[in-house]
Amino acid sequence: MQTFIKSSYINCDVKSLFDFHLDTNNLTKITPTDTKVELLTKDFKPVASQILKIKSTKYFIPMNWEVKIEKIDNPNLLVDLALKSPFAFWEHKHIFIKHGNISELKDVITFKMPFGFLGSLLEGFVRKDLQKMFDFRHKVTKEILEKRG
Repeated sequence: MQTFIKSSYINCDVKSLFDFHLDTNNLTKITPTDTKVELLTKDFKPVASQILKIKSTKYFIPMNWEVKIEKIDNPNLLVDLALKSPFAFWEHKHIFIKHGNISELKDVITFKMPFGFLGSLLEGFVRKDLQKMFDFRHKVTKEILEKRG
C-alpha cells in the first residue's frame, strides 16, 4: 500500500470547507482541465454507505469509478472507498481541521496499484499525477472559498 498526503490552509470556517466537499457538483469545478469528470449518479447526497458513480476521462481513456461513502463525521471527516476503480485499492480521507479562524484541508489517499509488480512500476507516474491533481484541487478550493469570504 502507498500513501499520498496533501495539506493546505484556507481562510474559511471548517463547516464551509466540509459542506463544499459534500456537494459533489463541486468535483467538476476542482478537477484539472486535462481530466473530464461526469457524475453518473445524479443529485447525490453523501451519507454513509451511499455509492457514487463517476466517469473520468484522461488521455482519452475513460475510467468508471464506484465510490462508497465509508464515514462522515460532520464537519471534520469524509472517507470514501473505491469499490470499482483503476486501482487494486483506493481510500480517500478528506480531513477538515479548524485552526483558529482558518481551516486545514488535508487529503490522505491510501492506494495499491493493480497488476502486482507490473503495476508497481507505474507508482512514480501515479504519485506525480496525484500531486498535480491535488495541487490543483486545493488551489481552486482555496480560491472559491476565500472569494466567498
